[in-house]
Amino acid sequence: MIALINPNTSTATTAAMLRIARETAGPDVDIRGFTAPFGASLITNPQALAEAEQAVIALAPELSQASAVIIAAFGDPGLNALSARLHVPVTGIAEAGMQEAAEGKRTFAVVTTTPDLVDPIAEMASRNGHATFIGTWTTKGDPVRLMSNASDLRDALAEACARAVRAGAGAIVIGGGPLAQAARGLSATSPVPLIEPLPAAVRLSLTHLGQGGVQ
Repeated sequence: MIALINPNTSTATTAAMLRIARETAGPDVDIRGFTAPFGASLITNPQALAEAEQAVIALAPELSQASAVIIAAFGDPGLNALSARLHVPVTGIAEAGMQEAAEGKRTFAVVTTTPDLVDPIAEMASRNGHATFIGTWTTKGDPVRLMSNASDLRDALAEACARAVRAGAGAIVIGGGPLAQAARGLSATSPVPLIEPLPAAVRLSLTHLGQGGVQ
């Protein structure tokens, strides 16, 4: 069983991400969703990210049957702590998305809705050795309001992607678990490869388990 952890408290977001993860993995892979027991319904700043880390760690006793874990928030909160506790592969969606985006030493950018998380994203790229990361471009306006309107969210992300491409991005990672559905809708029209981090994390998790080959 692969455990998919949503580090925010929205069960609707967990359900949406679970659908995409299962679609990516195929019917023979058992993926189960777990939602943070406390914290923010949308992670928009470093304080919420830090609380999400504690919420992810609090789920550890429920994960004893998991053969792998996916942390489905772009800050990968609790990844190292959970890896140490569970001794199974733990994959973060930021880790996986950046890894795919950087293939072949390709330049890449992150596009997201949360300007307060720009610095943590840059730190994560540096920590993972991604020298071709050129920066994070954010949508304009309040992220909570954007998340409440799928059409506005898609348009705002598309505009931010266009800015990133003009700045030289050879690939774009849409940064956020709750943005998974929007990322799926944008990929068909993106002028550069658009990396959906949740499917990327599923693929990396299956590779860790020796079940690679999922597209």
